[in-house]
Amino acid sequence: MRRALLLVAALASLPGCPKPLSSGGTGAAASTSSPSPPAPSAPIAIAQAIYDGALANKWEDYGWAKREVAGPGPARVDFSKYGGWIIAKPGLPAEGGSFGGVTFRVKMPPGEGEFLEVRVEMTDSSTFPRIKLSPDQRRDVGDGWSEVVIPMSTLDPDGVPFDRIVLRAFRDVPAGWVQLDKIALLAGTSPAAHPGAPIDPATARPVSLTVDCRALAKRIDPRIYGIAYDAQRGVDDAPAWTLGPTIRRWGGNPTSRYNWELGNAWNTASDWYFENVSVASYADFLKADAAHHVKSALTIPTIGWVAKDTTSSSFPVSVFGAQQSSDQYRAGAGNGVGADGKPLAPRSPTQTSVAAPPEVIRRWVEAIRKADAQSGMRSVDEYILDNESGLWNSTHRDVHPDPVTYDELLEKTIAYGSAIRAADPDALIAGPASWGWPEYSFSAKDSAAGFTLKPDRRAHGDVPLIAWWLQKLREHEQKTGTRIIDAVDVHFYPQGPHVFGDDQIDPKTAALRIRSTRALWDPTYKDESWIADTVMLVPRLKKWIAENYPGRAISIGEYNFGGEKHMSGALAEAEALGRFGEQGVSSAFYWTYPKADSPVTSAFRAYRNFDGKGGRFLDFAVPAQAANGDPSSVFVSRDEAGTHVVLVLLNFAPDSAARASVVLDGCGAVQSRSAFTYAGGASGLTPVKEAGSPGASIEEILAPYSITVVDLHLQTPAPGALEK
Repeated sequence: MRRALLLVAALASLPGCPKPLSSGGTGAAASTSSPSPPAPSAPIAIAQAIYDGALANKWEDYGWAKREVAGPGPARVDFSKYGGWIIAKPGLPAEGGSFGGVTFRVKMPPGEGEFLEVRVEMTDSSTFPRIKLSPDQRRDVGDGWSEVVIPMSTLDPDGVPFDRIVLRAFRDVPAGWVQLDKIALLAGTSPAAHPGAPIDPATARPVSLTVDCRALAKRIDPRIYGIAYDAQRGVDDAPAWTLGPTIRRWGGNPTSRYNWELGNAWNTASDWYFENVSVASYADFLKADAAHHVKSALTIPTIGWVAKDTTSSSFPVSVFGAQQSSDQYRAGAGNGVGADGKPLAPRSPTQTSVAAPPEVIRRWVEAIRKADAQSGMRSVDEYILDNESGLWNSTHRDVHPDPVTYDELLEKTIAYGSAIRAADPDALIAGPASWGWPEYSFSAKDSAAGFTLKPDRRAHGDVPLIAWWLQKLREHEQKTGTRIIDAVDVHFYPQGPHVFGDDQIDPKTAALRIRSTRALWDPTYKDESWIADTVMLVPRLKKWIAENYPGRAISIGEYNFGGEKHMSGALAEAEALGRFGEQGVSSAFYWTYPKADSPVTSAFRAYRNFDGKGGRFLDFAVPAQAANGDPSSVFVSRDEAGTHVVLVLLNFAPDSAARASVVLDGCGAVQSRSAFTYAGGASGLTPVKEAGSPGASIEEILAPYSITVVDLHLQTPAPGALEK
């Protein structure tokens, strides 16, 4: 799974990779005098003043930082040591007001840069996003003062009640006064917070969408609607099934050390103090999937070591001494970093583990197939060869401290893949489960040495790692007659600042989150992160496969675009699912799965159960396109008979509705039409009242920041052929 640790030292040698940033100068203390008259500004519609020279309208001062807020004049708050100020009005929800956002003026110490975070809350709730201020949310109004405006669609994307506002430092800053004034709630409503509000078609931007029913329709593999097992939520957590997943993956760092013979033990690795712990068994995982008619993908350890019990840890304080951190819940389990900040050299792997050679894995697969023979059903649809081996020397450095090389990756792939194939000749085997962009093209040894030097890649003809790996596996099959790999499996997470996560959903980050999906497919998109290159992930993998080992499928073993609580996350997810089907991906697994009633849950349901009655995106992808330059996407599917068509329309504009004219080229007359839309909130997709009679084209009004599903039944079958 994705780590905060991104091998910074190695990545810094790549062109365009980030270098460590200074925290900025301390600056002088801000003046305590009253502000000069601010520069004229455009009028802001205030719904309710909170602080204007003093607290107003029964708003109350809550803790916790040192502060002077009695007035008259601006409030003064010391945000040092992660300080903050809470302003609350317990009766606010009962007032029933709908607000458009929060505004305030702030005068920060010079030279300090960004450090303020804003959120709304309800009593002790922690469900609201934390918005870190960025320059595009502020404008200079004179004398060192800035005016901040944050829309409620960002602060409260689900439109639920709140009764307080929290201003907090998201990093430590020097002691000193920060002045605040003219804090208020804005008038108006947010489309994302209040879905279903009437939209005047005359004010919506026109956009032309075209569906080509005459073209070849390509089969969509249903396994692209996959999720991952979350050990913290258990093997049979109800919200997992409400998404309508088709397959679930047993994966993540601890699965590299799962001991199937004990059945309930793995090692948490660097995720949590390198501890052996008790977990649910793989058999319970498979049983839960079968009960919900969901296929299973099982990560198979190839690292060579698995947990020997449920109690040991790799860096016990009793052996290694005091460490930088130790587990508060398990006394004596250290994090493997000395008090001086230097990593401790691990002892023998037998401290926590027992050897798990290919023979152990062969027996596991044989046990699975024996159980399958008794049940009459195949329980494992896909075996995945371990997890992110390019990070083993950090995540599992207690048992594998040396970086994985080209040769070791190939050796383990053949050894363990052969064991699986011998026990299950019809198995679908995937690998190498690469963690991200560097590991597609370089080994962990290259990473450790620096990608400019790339000694391992140079020693292997300077061929990208996955391309070389495929080439050698093809040679192995030609020589032995044994096919090891059926699918190339990689992980993908956006690397743009703050994109992967829920806390940062300001307009700039939200837009970047949606654009980041283009790295999956668009050869013209230069990734807006330290990668600074055209990732074009699926086309790149297709090219490597075609050149080195034709016939391999593509699996995205982990992905997540963040923003689960925000419409930008829902739109990114809906875009990714549409692209997986369009691009012919064989399986994809969201990490792990969103909470019930989150915006991302509605994105899944747009494809899996848009009407609450099993309505879904269909089995064949029909070519379609949106007008160039418009912030929208269209994905179209049809059934085998060609009389049923389902469209997913996405409007990426946060403040602009769209009047979408959909040309149904060659589709014939529409017999019936229904539509469902989602623009935020907990209500999910809701029916749309249709206007006008459908013909060779239809028109849909797309709310700002919305997902719309259109369900069409045609009078005559679409003429396009189907992919065999």
